[in-house]
Order: sequence, then C-alpha cells, then structure tokens
Amino acid sequence: MLDHYYSYLVSVERRARLTVETYRFEMGFFLDWLKTQGLTPEQVDSNDLIRYIDLRRNRDGIDMRSVGKAVSVLRSFFRFMVTERLRTDNPAELLEGPRRTLRLPSVHPRELIDEMLNSVDTGTPTGLRDRAIFEFIYSSGIRVSEAVALNLEDIFFSEGIARVVGKGSKERLVVFGAEAEAWLKRYVEEARPALAGSRRSDALFIGRTGKRLSRKGIWKNYAGITAQIGMSSRLHSLRHSFATEMLSGGADLRSVQELLGHADLATTQIYTHVDNSMLRENHRRYLPKLRSYSSSG
Repeated sequence: MLDHYYSYLVSVERRARLTVETYRFEMGFFLDWLKTQGLTPEQVDSNDLIRYIDLRRNRDGIDMRSVGKAVSVLRSFFRFMVTERLRTDNPAELLEGPRRTLRLPSVHPRELIDEMLNSVDTGTPTGLRDRAIFEFIYSSGIRVSEAVALNLEDIFFSEGIARVVGKGSKERLVVFGAEAEAWLKRYVEEARPALAGSRRSDALFIGRTGKRLSRKGIWKNYAGITAQIGMSSRLHSLRHSFATEMLSGGADLRSVQELLGHADLATTQIYTHVDNSMLRENHRRYLPKLRSYSSSG
C-alpha cells in the first residue's frame, strides 16, 4: 500500500521527488506510532491524529513549520486511502494546521558575499568548482537542488542563460551574469576535466570521483568556507540575496517570480518585506547622524 501511495504522490498529486522523500520520512514516524498504539490506518480517527501531532511536537520538539508539514502529509495519505476506497472519510481534514507567520529570509550585503566568494581557494580543482557553483547560484538565484541537477548541455554561454528543472519537474530559463560566466567557463575548461578523469558524466558539477555532486556536498563545502571567515550563513541565503537585490534594483515582481521559479506570486512578495526591513534598519542607523548634521547647520 505504501509503494502505491508514493506512486500516487508522483502521478496524481504531482509531487516532486524531494517532496516524496519528505513525505516518506514523515510516514515512517506515523506508521511506527501506529504500531505502538496497536492501530491500523483504517482504524484511526481525528482524535488519534491529534494525539500523534501532539507527540511529534512535545516529544520530538518539531517547530510549527514541521507541524504544518506533518498535517499536510496526513491529509494527503488519507486522501489517498479514500481514493483507493480503503476508507470512506479523511480524519486528517479536521486537523488544524498552525497559523503561518511571516518569516523574512536571511539576506547578506553584496560586500559580505564578495568577501566569502573571494575567500574560496581557487588554486585547486575543487576550490575552482566551488567558486563557480556559488557565483552561479548567487547570479541566477537557482535552488541548490537545481544546481545539482544541471547538466553540461543546460548551460548556454553565448546567450548567458541556463535551462533549469525546478519543483514539480517544471523547466524554466534563468539568466546569469558575466562574473558567474567567467568562473563557470574556467571550471568547465580547467577543473572539471581534472575531477572527471576517465569517467564520463553529463553532470555539470562533479566531485573528486567524477560523479554528480550532491546537495549535502555543496552545503558542507559552503559551511566550511563561511566558517573560515566567521560568516553565519546558510547557502539558501545566496538565492534570497539575489531576489532582494533584483527588486531593490528596480526589477518587477513578476520577472523575479519567473527567475526564482515560484508558482505563487505571494511567495515572491516576501522579498518586498525584506527590502522594507532594510530601509527601516538604515533609517535607524543613519537618522541620528542626520539629526546631528541638521542641528550643526
């Protein structure tokens, strides 16, 4: 039944592969809990599900975002059971997800990002590769998972664009700048052949074994580089910074939405709040100086 459910997620609910993996992980918790309670999916009711969510929150210490994800998984699973006529009702529909609060994404000023990029040791094939990856993510705003999935044939240097496969297996074109292009060319021409050796691969970014670089590998390398300069940052911040700089520079919201691959414009609109928060911070920092200047005049 579970294998059938995972196929249902892909074919009917059109969930992306990474989402299916997340759902599989959460279902593991739920099925283990059912065994401890002597229950089956056909027997549980909404009160049982409330007890399960409370356990996840109190015992496992998951945050509100993870609670919402767990509720979504349960709704999806029991929706599948109704579709397959294994149940006549969906007890998870009565669950209330946590209220969503506005969380501003973490962004960095251009100077700090430049410091991080310049600190990468490009004297080695892996260092040159990492510089190319981070420059490309920052210049194009793509997700880490999208960078991992890139193949050599997806990069069009003459046009300065790349073909990206995003969430829901949707393809889109993204633009990258001259700086990213220069580092990417150096990587492809100098570092990639050294890493690939005799192994053939279509993957754009590869590791020492010549195989496609993983998301965890990129995260680990980024964490190591930022730690060296005392920079507290997550790799996704490069994407956030890209979006914020685009909007601050005058790009319209729809264009940024297309570049980021957001299905909903509301997801992109959060970056306008980031821009406003920067304005408030600058106001707080520089207003005393302005007051001082006015009084002295």
